Amino acid sequence: MANQTQTRSHPNARIDPNSGFCLHSRTFHSLRPNIPLPPPSQPLSLTEYALSLLPAEATATGTSAFIDAATGRHVTYSVFLQQVKSLASSLQSLTPLAKGHVALILTPTSLHVPVLYFALLSIGVTVAPANPLSSQSELTHLVRLAKPAIAFATSALAPRIPSLRFRTIPLDSSLFDSMLHNTNGDVKKVEVSQSDTATILFSSGTTGRVKGVELTHRNFIAVIAGFYNLKRVPEEEEEHPVSLFFVPLFHVFGFFMLVRAVSLGETLVFMQRFDFEGMLKAVERYRITYMPVSPPLIVALSKSELVKKYDLSSLRFLGSGGAPLGKDVAEDFATKFPNIEISEGYGLTESGGGAARMLGPDESKRHGSVGRLAENMEAKIVDPATGESLPPGKKGELWLRGASIMKGYVGDEKATAETLDSEGWLKTGDLCYFDSDGYLYIVDRLKELIKYKAYQVPPAELEQILLTNPEIADAAVIPYPDEEAGQIPMAFIVRKPGSNITADQVMEFVAKQVSPYKKIRRVSFINSIPKSQAGKILRRELVDYALSSGSSKL
Repeated sequence: MANQTQTRSHPNARIDPNSGFCLHSRTFHSLRPNIPLPPPSQPLSLTEYALSLLPAEATATGTSAFIDAATGRHVTYSVFLQQVKSLASSLQSLTPLAKGHVALILTPTSLHVPVLYFALLSIGVTVAPANPLSSQSELTHLVRLAKPAIAFATSALAPRIPSLRFRTIPLDSSLFDSMLHNTNGDVKKVEVSQSDTATILFSSGTTGRVKGVELTHRNFIAVIAGFYNLKRVPEEEEEHPVSLFFVPLFHVFGFFMLVRAVSLGETLVFMQRFDFEGMLKAVERYRITYMPVSPPLIVALSKSELVKKYDLSSLRFLGSGGAPLGKDVAEDFATKFPNIEISEGYGLTESGGGAARMLGPDESKRHGSVGRLAENMEAKIVDPATGESLPPGKKGELWLRGASIMKGYVGDEKATAETLDSEGWLKTGDLCYFDSDGYLYIVDRLKELIKYKAYQVPPAELEQILLTNPEIADAAVIPYPDEEAGQIPMAFIVRKPGSNITADQVMEFVAKQVSPYKKIRRVSFINSIPKSQAGKILRRELVDYALSSGSSKL
């Protein structure tokens, strides 16, 4: 084709301008503008980079950075910046914390979390936020992985953290309050390399144990640079951007969207606990313009009569993720809310949250797709059987390479080597394809993770727990579709001879050992678990059986 462009890596090769596919390298290239990044050798922390983008008017006009939806408490940008500086200075003067140390953070979403993140990152301390609902055994595992020197937690959660070198500081203590309002000291300059680890974010794998994903300052700088440079220019009469956030801040999406909002000078409204009507009230009260959502919530907005009670006219955009949005659902929503644009996206903790997304109303009409490849990103579609890189329209495992791809799994060289190849390609474990216009479609999860609301639930972990029950001979866990949650964990159980264990007893047995989102919510008893010759559970057969038999929800 005469209008095809040359690739950067192969000057004589050609990229299809429609799909982004290069026939020579068998690689898909981003169709977005190439976003310039700071030179890799330049010392630069994520905090420094994000705050360098913050518009001056955000601090000059008293703009709210964060609002607690439950209490209505506001923190302005000028107060936020002062608190970040005060906390960083206090940490340097009151603790032995230094560059390279890891800080565990165990708390529900609160106005303290952004201050903690920005202050710790500014002095080169690695942030390791964990789910406050983690069970004791899960928490012990996370501490073993991340090796934190210090922890920050609510006083209710602090006793659950093992003894650490530099103690656990309660966030609701007078000590922490004084650290936030210390105006006496200056922050000693710490030279942070972009290649230094910024965060250890915990992500479930199919092996059953949580992994610690190491992401660098540069990984997140690359993600934020893309959002900043490709931001939509608001029209004169548009309202100030205000996002309602019920995504956990310990999740990669919550983390980078928080940093993105600060870099753009937007306002974030936090909901610690999601409830549907509470969300509608917050949209009306705070004139919310944007919300990150999951497909089940879009269904609820389309179907609920409650929406008629509230003024949702400020809403302009919904960012949908976690699962593909069905064409019928999207069209039904568009009929009821013609002025709200839904933008889908796709990412993993291992890709810094960024991989593909939609930009603008035209791309948003591609229902079923998760958008086009993100800026500064390359992809391959690899045949799992042959290892061959495939062209548009062919299904295979999605591999990604780019500036936001993780450093590796902390303390797990084997898992890192299995996921990242020697050329920097991340094997996502997702079965996908690109169409002829460069739109990415997720077909299935090779990784087999169950997506319960915003959480990832690994079936293998639940199966390991089930098999410790003396009354269970064999077990398999599958995702079962659920309109509210997206998917719920369903267990197929083979009873031991003579056992009369009930579904309630099975669910209770697991519930005592896992976080609430990992609980088994449906049970079916079966004579044997279908397995391949290699001994792998044939989950697809079980999913088909569950859907065809309509086994009762318990």
